[in-house]
Amino acid sequence: MVVFLRVAQEVFESHNSAFNNLTMTQRITATYHLTTAADPQRTAALIAGEQSSGTFIAIPGEDEALKARASATWEITSLDLPSDSLLKHYLLTLSWPLNNIGASLPNLLATIAGNLYELRPVHALRLLDIEMPQAFAQAYPGPAFGIAGTRQLTGVPHKPLIGTIIKPSVGLSSQDTAAMVDQLCAAGIDFIKDDELQADGPACPFDERVRLCMQVIRKHAERTGKKVMYAFNLTGELDEMRRRHDLVKSEGGTSVMLSLNSVGMTGFNAFRRHAQLPIHAHRNGWGYVQSGWSYVAWQKLWRLAGVDHMHVNGIANKFQEDDESVMASARACLQPLFQQKPCTVIPVFSSGQTVFQAHPTWDKLQSPDLLFLAGGGLFAHPGGIAAGVNALRQAWDAAMSGVSLEAAAQTHRELREAVTTFGKAV
Repeated sequence: MVVFLRVAQEVFESHNSAFNNLTMTQRITATYHLTTAADPQRTAALIAGEQSSGTFIAIPGEDEALKARASATWEITSLDLPSDSLLKHYLLTLSWPLNNIGASLPNLLATIAGNLYELRPVHALRLLDIEMPQAFAQAYPGPAFGIAGTRQLTGVPHKPLIGTIIKPSVGLSSQDTAAMVDQLCAAGIDFIKDDELQADGPACPFDERVRLCMQVIRKHAERTGKKVMYAFNLTGELDEMRRRHDLVKSEGGTSVMLSLNSVGMTGFNAFRRHAQLPIHAHRNGWGYVQSGWSYVAWQKLWRLAGVDHMHVNGIANKFQEDDESVMASARACLQPLFQQKPCTVIPVFSSGQTVFQAHPTWDKLQSPDLLFLAGGGLFAHPGGIAAGVNALRQAWDAAMSGVSLEAAAQTHRELREAVTTFGKAV
């Protein structure tokens, strides 16, 4: 399946310019990998009709003038992919006039990822990319902080941000969490986040956790001049999220976290209008989304809606995603979305990350604009939390300086111990 998705993406990129005549200021364009055993031309026409003005039979009122105004246009190209005698692979591009829905992200979702997936001739369908007209840039705010704002708040001007996730994911009390934050701040960490499973449970209430942790963070900020950014997970009902955001802000916090698939597009948009802090966007649930979406397409909508950080998985991760897909996701977050509104955000690397991922991540991305999160890869360092933070920084400094991990480990004790410890787990 990975090979199929990659080839489809490559063919899409090579064919993209051929459809540019439809990517005008007043049109929406989406490109898909379609698998079907049916006639491709009929299937494409069926999908286009289903997602615009058509239905299963001609009806009064659907005249040629209406079709010219509202029908989706399409182009379909055969993909040279292995297949059995029935199923064939195609690159399908659809284009809609903006007037069909206006500049509305919720209704855009219904158009580009609605009923077309379950149409009878469609065996499989995956959205590869989407192009939105300028009207969307005018209708939605994009990130309020993004890369520059996050760097200013964390006081990390040029290097990757080194961060962690509170571990164990759940089970710690508010007091336990604050004690761990104390150690992390003393170790010089840049960023901390709640695990997505930790929100407002009775064992670790949100309000108490925020107050205790921010008390610790303020104490260290007064001592060092550096305020650690903590993304508190305030995922919940809309009124709860607004109230929790205001508590974090009143306590001097500098970030909040949302689980995008839990709050949905409309919930996020309402929250974004209220928010005054950077929004750390978690993609948990991506596994059930990715069969129908590429991350390249999915992340565009959330960047435009206004996230500031986006999870992209990580090199040599604990999940099924391969490194090439991870890096394509990270690079997409750094690509401008519109000429006048770039909407670039910080890609967040996580999921089984250790000192071993710094070099390959840097080699493939060649940008310091990232947030590198290590949970076990930091806490499990034999020298403790401070040694874990130092080892990660040493690995990244070596990667960006062109020094091999092995050479750097010879002159840095914390890094050498991390290589020994986590090398056994690789």
